[in-house]
Amino acid sequence: MVEVNAFSSFNSNTAKGNVDINSKIAYTTNANFNYISNELEIVKNEQFGSYELLSEDPLTVKYTINEGVTWSDGEQIDADDMLFAWAITSGRFDDAKTDDEGNVTGGTRYFDYAGTTEGLALTDTPEVGDDNRSITLTYSKPFADWEISFGVLTPAHVAAEKAGIDQEALSKLILETEKGDPENPKAEPVAELKAVADFWNTGYDTKSMPSDESLYLSSGPFIVDSIVPDQSMTLVRNEAYNWGPIPNVDSIVVRYIGEAPAQVAALKNGEVDIIAPQASADTLEQLEALGDQVVVEKGEQLSYDHLDLNFTGVFAEENVRKAFMKSVPRKQIVETILSKMDPEATPLDSQLFVPANAAYAESVANNGSSEYQDVDIDAAKELLDGATPEVRIMYNKDNPNRVDAYTLIAESATQAGFKIVDGGLGGSEWGASLGSGNYDASIFGWISSGVGVTGVPQIFGSGSSSNFNGFSSPEADELMGELLVTPDADEQDQLQIQIDKLIWDSGYGLPLFQPVGLDAYASHVDGVKYMPNQTGVWWNFWEWSVDN
Repeated sequence: MVEVNAFSSFNSNTAKGNVDINSKIAYTTNANFNYISNELEIVKNEQFGSYELLSEDPLTVKYTINEGVTWSDGEQIDADDMLFAWAITSGRFDDAKTDDEGNVTGGTRYFDYAGTTEGLALTDTPEVGDDNRSITLTYSKPFADWEISFGVLTPAHVAAEKAGIDQEALSKLILETEKGDPENPKAEPVAELKAVADFWNTGYDTKSMPSDESLYLSSGPFIVDSIVPDQSMTLVRNEAYNWGPIPNVDSIVVRYIGEAPAQVAALKNGEVDIIAPQASADTLEQLEALGDQVVVEKGEQLSYDHLDLNFTGVFAEENVRKAFMKSVPRKQIVETILSKMDPEATPLDSQLFVPANAAYAESVANNGSSEYQDVDIDAAKELLDGATPEVRIMYNKDNPNRVDAYTLIAESATQAGFKIVDGGLGGSEWGASLGSGNYDASIFGWISSGVGVTGVPQIFGSGSSSNFNGFSSPEADELMGELLVTPDADEQDQLQIQIDKLIWDSGYGLPLFQPVGLDAYASHVDGVKYMPNQTGVWWNFWEWSVDN
């Protein structure tokens, strides 16, 4: 199996660790209450545990872990692990005050959680029951994404040990510590909770195989067996696992190959069995030339490549941001990267919708994207008013599509008077650098689960850990808060249309295009099924088989 990016963390739920390869490894090594199928339907895993909707008003949900479901060190997964996950995903104890850019100016933000905490923040302290195998969450308001927003993350007993306390003490701390209040932040953080959070935030980050086995415990079908930094990882079967779909293969070797042509060559030579490249213009032709040796599947992806502009430094002024946006040759980027695979491809004109969404056309007509359909160097120069700002653009230099996009953007922006600095990074460096402030603009991609709306505040909410460029809009925050407690899909669309416009009006940056999804696998491999969301080809890895 091939992945574009190199592994960098056993915790894919932190802002730094939340990159695609880490999330996919977590998917194979961690079991949970449900997963999403390639039909974008929520599938319950009742062998792992159950969740029961006890009441809709107030929204009350009970989660129970089945007896015998364990971490790979033999420890039962239980309410302690769910309490720990709740503490992280609810932001319950945070009392941090932030400025307009989301920087903490007082108080404490404990867990650097990559997702939004707004949904679970609606819950009271959980009720523990069933011999410490269940918790019950009660919400103060409806929460649209309750079914996909809670589950077990990392083992509580490991975090507790690393912080110098035991698991029972950690759960007691979570249950008894008062809720954080940003209006009245504590002068000092809760010391033991801060120690636990500090470990969770950074303790799992590594490119190599840890000597400490507690850092890569598994609750899923596979366990990480070995790592060659920036090259490969080997997963082996978790022999104890019987609480979910059982895989057909005993091991999976993951190789990291950034460039699509090199992936195709490895598939052709029999060095790998499955690839899912971020396809460049010639990739499909190269794969089709292999004939019956491989099976190729092509489809839409729930993703988009985009250019984000930081709201600090050289782009602190809105006019400078909008001048840069005026110089971006989006049509030329699409033609260069996508035309051979999809002659009908056009630039994406929404930050929240893709063309397959019913609300896309309405949002595009409303959001102001028409101002950036074509390059307008004269308008960009007028906005700059003689200034020649220096802009460092960060992107994955091992990804040919991102290299092409950077090259075209740099050439065009230079004509408008910008001085462009190549900030391309390779390997796992670029993902780890997101949000670092070591660049002015970034080119990368977002991909969604295809289910729910929590991804909107995760990316665009003020102060969110995944809000890498510092966008902040009180009006958008209010709408996003309303979005999370709105179950009706049509009402969700109308709220997102308003949010989309606010993002465009701010000079946030530009969506570039929706990539073509492409999977290819050797003809002796069976069970691979196309999936458009972020899990991609991995979504049903337990069905993969090899005919030797």
